[in-house]
Amino acid sequence: MLLAKLFIKNYRDVENPTVRNAYGKLSGIVGIFCNLLLFAGKVTIGLLSGSVSIQADAFNNLSDASSSVISLLGFKMASRPADQEHPYGHARYEYLSGLFVALFVLVVGVELFLSSLDKILHPVEVDFSLWVVIVLVLSILLKFWMMFFNYRMGKKISSGALLATSADSRNDVISTTAVLLAAIISHFTSLNLDGWMGIAVALFILLSGVGLVKDTVDPLLGRAPDPEVVRLIEKKIMSYDGVLGMHDLMVHDYGPGRQFASAHVEMSYKADIFESHEILDNIERDFLKDGYRMVLHLDPVVTDDPHLTEVKDALETIIEGIDKRYRFHDLRMVPGKNRTNLVFDLVVPAGGKIDEGELKKRIREEVAKRYPDHFCVITVESGFVTME
Repeated sequence: MLLAKLFIKNYRDVENPTVRNAYGKLSGIVGIFCNLLLFAGKVTIGLLSGSVSIQADAFNNLSDASSSVISLLGFKMASRPADQEHPYGHARYEYLSGLFVALFVLVVGVELFLSSLDKILHPVEVDFSLWVVIVLVLSILLKFWMMFFNYRMGKKISSGALLATSADSRNDVISTTAVLLAAIISHFTSLNLDGWMGIAVALFILLSGVGLVKDTVDPLLGRAPDPEVVRLIEKKIMSYDGVLGMHDLMVHDYGPGRQFASAHVEMSYKADIFESHEILDNIERDFLKDGYRMVLHLDPVVTDDPHLTEVKDALETIIEGIDKRYRFHDLRMVPGKNRTNLVFDLVVPAGGKIDEGELKKRIREEVAKRYPDHFCVITVESGFVTME
């Protein structure tokens, strides 16, 4: 991280948007310079030797320079403040820049595959020289350094765009090593592996590109938060005095440093409403220090009804017996003339294939065995996070 120390003021303050933007700019500038240098060296050697794989590798570096320009612009646009049209800010531009880098990887893979296939169908003798070895070895070493440089920077500021750039540099290390091996083997044997090695490298790059696209598209589509993050949020909320439970947690990611969350917090119905409200305000302010803009809703719960407590415990046993991932909340008892309604919300994992009618029927039957005059009024909803 020597470059960060030299060129980024307050480089340790990675939560600062200005510092974060400086990391992205530094990575982009370094990427543009190094990749243009590699392109110039490889394209010269590739033309002189007649190696299609070296030429393809050269244009791969040129596309990497374009990717660095996109990353640079992405960080610049992501640092723009919120405005009337975009009240949640522009931080998702960083995700978009990572997506464009991933698409560039796919384009390079397709182009390398086609040029390598043409070389197999129309083989040409490749001239081998010491300069070929020197340029390719230096390229491997430089790309190896760029891989770790972008990886450490990406981890430092939790940037998917920089991690995608790091993965692209890793692909370049592998592809250039393959080109070098093909050149050496072809020179010392009668085998012309230039095109075949290009095909193998192209397939690897395409496979890697698909993974990168998935990694960069996921946060744009609304990827579920990390279960560890969910556990930490739940643990923190439950640590405050007066909090009896929580549910309906939702986490929205509008880009690095722009996380929003909401949850329902259960507190005793007998507690002073102003005191409960103040506790929730304190929780929201504390989360803001951690980078989360939290909105909490107060759910008053009855705590001094022995029968309700007994029914709640029975429901927990019944529902866990069906599926340990299921949760319920907002349980209330509504006495009627002929029966008592048990009204509650049942949370099931998102995307799960369940028959709601069968699920409700099973719960009602199990409850009726214990409490014949009780009837369950159930609202089934999908969970937005995985809570254990």
